[in-house]
Amino acid sequence: MRRYNAEDFQKQRQKLVNALRVKCISDENVLKAINTVSREVFMSINHKSDSYVDKAFPIGEGQTISQPFTVAWQTQLLEIEPGDKVLEIGTGSGYQACILAMVGCEVYSVERQRKLFEKNQFIDYLKSFSNLHLYYGDG
Repeated sequence: MRRYNAEDFQKQRQKLVNALRVKCISDENVLKAINTVSREVFMSINHKSDSYVDKAFPIGEGQTISQPFTVAWQTQLLEIEPGDKVLEIGTGSGYQACILAMVGCEVYSVERQRKLFEKNQFIDYLKSFSNLHLYYGDG
């Protein structure tokens, strides 16, 4: 199995950002967030090498980490301004929540799948966002 380092992933993130531009993602804050947030952190070991392939991947409990284009498109449509508040129903892997937090809004994310919520409690990367608040419950 090939090992990737931070530089490999950064090159892949930049390639993904370039592909998203071609697909009409034009919000520079969204593109910067996609280029900054480490999607590989949220991927299973079996899919780590595909972290920046523009498709959804399983994360357990019948759920997926969303396709980067979908995350970028949804975020762009929100037209987020710094300081806005966003309620996300379904934290899933936490990737979308991190993108939203990186764009500058206060994110309140609720996950109803206990195993996914508990898994996210061990992802230190999620804790690095002071404007990201994760909750367990049925939104």
